Amino acid sequence: MQTTPPLYHEDLVPDIHLPDPLVREDGTPVTDAKGWMTFRRPELLTLFEHHVYGRSPAPPATLRAEVGPVAEAALNGLATRKEVTIWFGERTDEPKMDLLIYLPRQLQRPVPLFMGLNFRGNHTIQPDPEIPLPTSWVPNDPQWGVDSHSATDAARGSASSRWPVELILDHGYGLATIYCGDIDPDFDDGFQNGVHGLFARDDSHGDAWGTLSAWAWGLSRTMDVLEQDADIDIERVAVIGHSRLGKTALWAGASDPRFALVISNNSGCGGAALSRRRFGETVRRINTTFPHWFCTNFRRYNDREEALPIDQHELISMIAPRPVYIASAAEDLWADPQGEFLSARAADPVYRLLGTKGLPAVSKPTLNTPVWGAIGYHLRSGGHAITPYDWTQYLAFADHHLKR
Repeated sequence: MQTTPPLYHEDLVPDIHLPDPLVREDGTPVTDAKGWMTFRRPELLTLFEHHVYGRSPAPPATLRAEVGPVAEAALNGLATRKEVTIWFGERTDEPKMDLLIYLPRQLQRPVPLFMGLNFRGNHTIQPDPEIPLPTSWVPNDPQWGVDSHSATDAARGSASSRWPVELILDHGYGLATIYCGDIDPDFDDGFQNGVHGLFARDDSHGDAWGTLSAWAWGLSRTMDVLEQDADIDIERVAVIGHSRLGKTALWAGASDPRFALVISNNSGCGGAALSRRRFGETVRRINTTFPHWFCTNFRRYNDREEALPIDQHELISMIAPRPVYIASAAEDLWADPQGEFLSARAADPVYRLLGTKGLPAVSKPTLNTPVWGAIGYHLRSGGHAITPYDWTQYLAFADHHLKR
């Protein structure tokens, strides 16, 4: 465990040199879109797989989806609610995930969609008594109404402030969410449970997939299923995540170009924040506290962040030219707001090369003053959370990029 206190003072941040996203490993500069898409982006994808997140398997040969109950007039007639069970294997006793979808009832379809994982179960995002409780592992956390690693009715709607379903629907978007624990439980179980248990694990090169990659893989499998849903505009799906699920959203968006827009809320170390700054949560601390999140190779860079051949601005760069929004909170120093902004800023040259406006800000904007081109950023007052203020900015950003 890290014994020194976390660094929270900018004047103590070490001088850092960021790798140039527009220079290939052999030193060749990238000067046009073809060079980026053909050479540099695939190179960065391989580097992140090998050094940070791990290699994910190909989609399963059998991905079976079964549509469950459909409520045509849910939420007092505002929405259509769908439930879809997705099995990762051929047998029904193998791991599965339950997909909850709300669609605006009165709009012509197909509709654009926000997709994101949730922390404690689909039933927590809305106090809707018809949403089934998860049957997979859930954390033992009394704050969320969860006890003895099983979901209870007491938790219904407990995370509704993070999921303003009515606001999203009112803006003309659908919402799809999956409990992250359906895909892979969030504890160090030796990768025996969830989707990891379905695949042979070869970590001889230190790059077998971790939990963040499993969650991102699950989001991509959800896209596989939604491609068959005529109610959803698959060309206009935004992936969103908060905290560790914000890290997941960035990796999903970087590795799967089908996501049209990517949103990271307070994702910090291993997400939007630059690792080399060692500010707040460090590589050592995250690998010690959450050893299952990343691949084994990432541990090589404990206290050696400068030895990483990549940094998180290049993860953001891999999303280009698709729009991406990075959000920080002023009191969330653990997630390094300055490092998140600098990471977004350092991705700007790639976006500019590909013909977008990138991030139209040289220095971090003042509190509660969003700035955006194809890259969006804001620094919100308050702490580590996803709030109505955040969602208001994301909806405006999506309106601009997905509804034109």
